[in-house]
Amino acid sequence: MCGIVGYTGGKQAYPILIDGLKKLEYRGYDSSGIALLQDRGVSVFKKEGKVARLEEHVGVSDVASHTGIGHTRWATHGEPCDRNAHPHLSRSGRIAMIHNGIIENYAQLKTELLKDGYVFHSDTDSEVLLNFIEDIQIKNECSLEEAIRIALKRVTGAYVILLIDQAHPDTIIAARKGSPLVIGIGQNEHFLGSDASPMLAYTKEVVYINDYELAIVKPDELILKNLGNEVITPFVQKLDMELAAIEKNGYDHFMLKEIFEQPQTIFDSLRGRMDAQKNQITLSGIDAIADKIMAARRIIIVACGTSWHSALVAEYVIEELCRINVEVEYASEFRYRNPIISSEDVIIAISQSGETADTLVALENAKEQGATIFGLVNVVGSSIARISNAGSYTHAGPEIGVASTKAYTAQLAVLQLIALKIAKLKGTIDDQRFTYFIQQLDAVPEKVQWILDNQVEEIQRIAKKYSDANDVLYLGRGYNFPTALEGALKLKEISYIHAEGYPAAEMKHGPIALVDETLPVIFVATKDSYHEKIVSNIQEIKARKGKIIAIVSEGDNRVEDLAEDIMVVPNCDEIIAPLLAAIPLQLLAYYIGVERGLDVDQPRNLAKSVTVE
Repeated sequence: MCGIVGYTGGKQAYPILIDGLKKLEYRGYDSSGIALLQDRGVSVFKKEGKVARLEEHVGVSDVASHTGIGHTRWATHGEPCDRNAHPHLSRSGRIAMIHNGIIENYAQLKTELLKDGYVFHSDTDSEVLLNFIEDIQIKNECSLEEAIRIALKRVTGAYVILLIDQAHPDTIIAARKGSPLVIGIGQNEHFLGSDASPMLAYTKEVVYINDYELAIVKPDELILKNLGNEVITPFVQKLDMELAAIEKNGYDHFMLKEIFEQPQTIFDSLRGRMDAQKNQITLSGIDAIADKIMAARRIIIVACGTSWHSALVAEYVIEELCRINVEVEYASEFRYRNPIISSEDVIIAISQSGETADTLVALENAKEQGATIFGLVNVVGSSIARISNAGSYTHAGPEIGVASTKAYTAQLAVLQLIALKIAKLKGTIDDQRFTYFIQQLDAVPEKVQWILDNQVEEIQRIAKKYSDANDVLYLGRGYNFPTALEGALKLKEISYIHAEGYPAAEMKHGPIALVDETLPVIFVATKDSYHEKIVSNIQEIKARKGKIIAIVSEGDNRVEDLAEDIMVVPNCDEIIAPLLAAIPLQLLAYYIGVERGLDVDQPRNLAKSVTVE
């Protein structure tokens, strides 16, 4: 949650900060603001709403400065409004700070500061932390760096903080715990960001800051220290990312661009790992923990949101192909219910950002109990990647649209590879079946492209027809049940229509009471071993006058005759079907959102990376 940027160097800071905030707006857009170090001191500009409103607010103001910080907010403590927007100023007005995270013991700190006569101008925990830092600095007559170090030893919660001080006009001090921070290294200049996107136009050399590290950043110097004041040597990495990857390239929205990128992103996730000619799968992450997998009592997959739906598909596939018990857990629940974990367990953590707060804490707890951690993430250098014993990257590239699309199908593709690799290691799949599934996977990018080439116009028509719906029911069986859940989530996120996904067999246990002549019911009904059963479910809905929309395999005239509207996908094995069936559901949600005049890239109340509880 929240996007942070910083710059210090020879260039004008304001344009760099504003551009960076626009690139990070997917992380939160309740308000935004910047603080600049100028000759007259620290100047703060902030405004409720998106970054465009901040630009209007700044107008023709004097923004000349070579050092500054910026923030785009996803509100936690305090409603979205000007006074709760970041940056915040300390009581003296000398120090400005931005913050991503939650300070859990802020109320106690605030009580102490109120007794000392402090007055607060916002409802945020962030302003409390800032004044706590300045209070320590004043009482101990120490440097700002030392005051930050002392304060953070007292603080509980998650944070990335960036501070500027008018006494040091070319310096940004940053610290992190539990939220991401990247520092870009230029020629006598440094860039700071929640991710690398704000600095791609300027540098490809970056340092990923670890938990409990503090950075003192000047134009010509980067000093890293731990909270014990010991100097740490920065590990510089080169970004494998192009600026075009975070631009719309002619598409109306990032979400649409990312949907249409999926033939390539799925191919990229398979490339170098699966050789259809040689009938081989190469996954070094699985090889690294092969002994643990072979001896595993069970595999536990932890994830949140869309990643949890990909985990459900993986549960079906791994149990079918590998004959290992798989449990899928919401990370947010798993971390709190004191689960029974042992060294015989393998934990697979799935996260697009690699920074999901609940997932990270769940992994830390499981690792302490001896479990082996395998991370499946999309962001190189992310926290989950670093905490894992082994892992795989999905290679989906930057995903700017808040609702996940290409990251989801990239996860599914890699999870299919993982299942096949483990099955081969365990000998639970014969050579003929192994070859068959490799061929099925190899054909997926081309089949996804077929959907995009042949179904968009029909899906637009269906979207227009049902854009005024108040409720939508999604039903599927077997491998298509998680797809129904994911389809419902996409519609909720993008169109604000109430939608629910259910196993089709559970329909008669309650949800069928919702069915009337106004309710659209979307069946994920590709041909599989459950096909006869789901046809019966369709007939039950039809008998109650529900409006039936179906995702069907090519040539399935039987379902086509029952449904009012259909979305067609190429024929494939039922294990592969979730990769194809997801595409029409993404497009349907997108076009319904567009029909309703909504901001599909930045849905209300949401943010891309959930780095707070």
